[in-house]
Amino acid sequence: MKLTEKNIRNYYTESAPAAAPRPALQGDLDCDVAVVGGGIAGCSTALHLAERGYKVALLEGREIGFGASGRSGAQLIFGYACGQEKIEKLAGREAGRAMWQVTADGLELVREVVARHDIDCELSWGQLHVAVKERQRNDLREECEYLASDYGYDSVRFVDREEVRSLLDTDRYCAALYDANSGHCHPLKYTRGLAAAAERAGAKIFESTPVTRIERGPTATLHTPGGRVRAKFVALAGNTYLEGLVPELQRKIMAVGTYIVATEPLGRERAEALIRDNLAVADVNFVLDYFRLSADHRLLFGGRVSYSGLDPLGTERATRARMLKVFPQLADAKIDFAWGGYVDITVNRAPHFGRLDSILYFLQGFSGHGMALTGIAGKLVAEAIAGQSERFDLFQRIPHMDFPGGMALRRPALVLGMLWYRMRDLL
Repeated sequence: MKLTEKNIRNYYTESAPAAAPRPALQGDLDCDVAVVGGGIAGCSTALHLAERGYKVALLEGREIGFGASGRSGAQLIFGYACGQEKIEKLAGREAGRAMWQVTADGLELVREVVARHDIDCELSWGQLHVAVKERQRNDLREECEYLASDYGYDSVRFVDREEVRSLLDTDRYCAALYDANSGHCHPLKYTRGLAAAAERAGAKIFESTPVTRIERGPTATLHTPGGRVRAKFVALAGNTYLEGLVPELQRKIMAVGTYIVATEPLGRERAEALIRDNLAVADVNFVLDYFRLSADHRLLFGGRVSYSGLDPLGTERATRARMLKVFPQLADAKIDFAWGGYVDITVNRAPHFGRLDSILYFLQGFSGHGMALTGIAGKLVAEAIAGQSERFDLFQRIPHMDFPGGMALRRPALVLGMLWYRMRDLL
């Protein structure tokens, strides 16, 4: 499927300082590592390789942060989209526990990189996973106990209905899991900050440079409209935006549309009455709502997913309706921005990292849970290319299947399969 997207103008593009365009590749270039994709994963890969002294070229088909990295819900959260219990079932308990530590390291890496490179991305800490139903309340309590007892993760605590009501001006939620170690940021500023840090470390970044073909061999040659890059190693971090460049990877992921709206500025007093302490919030439904405040006191609210690849109901109207179920007092608030974009999901919602051969690495399958994981994933690729692959190799223990139905029928099959989860959210 060729990805086409509307509503690229969004709150993040309008609130970030204008970025000077980088040149497209013209001619031939030799390097140690070619990185494909200018999101968080690709920029982190380039940064950590350049800091190790590698000659790095990053090739981005559009501009840095164009995809999910630059316009997401921007919640920096521990764990994986599929849940830690499933990770242990897929990879085994010992490997699963090591993978859990990777996600904790990912949150710490955000802190460290932002501080070390002085990235102004409105970083704020504190996040709630909220329960809509009593069965979810029980699940959150059990998860809190499990994380503390089995993993020693002591930054989480269970929050009952009364305290949730004191933190959020809504009656929708009956409990929450609070994590002081998770948070949120301005994702486009963060992604651009990583790219700038990579350039200062010596990486070369080319925008408007889609990779059209990869010749694989002892070294790789990446063809672009304006030239070629010859590299000893390649790191693919384009996810759904690789658009058939490597078919064996495309079969493992699906592009899913997600949508966000941003209200008009509400003013400090009204905004902070909605969400205390500048927390990020996400519910635990399969088709979840997530929201937070911006630095200029808007509510940013995401809450729709399109598995069909279509947007038949209209982004603004449908997402605003979900927002008003949480905060009906915002009925008079104007929506200033509404936008959508694609994230990649795997069949099992677990991340898909690995090698296609001895020099071709890939990162994909973040499944909507990638703000912190993408950064540490880039560092893991850098470690592996440098010969320290223990952490990267953990993820190759996770089995991944192709989406059923082949390229023609897999999307209708996914839509039918997701109906069960939508019904479960309603029960």
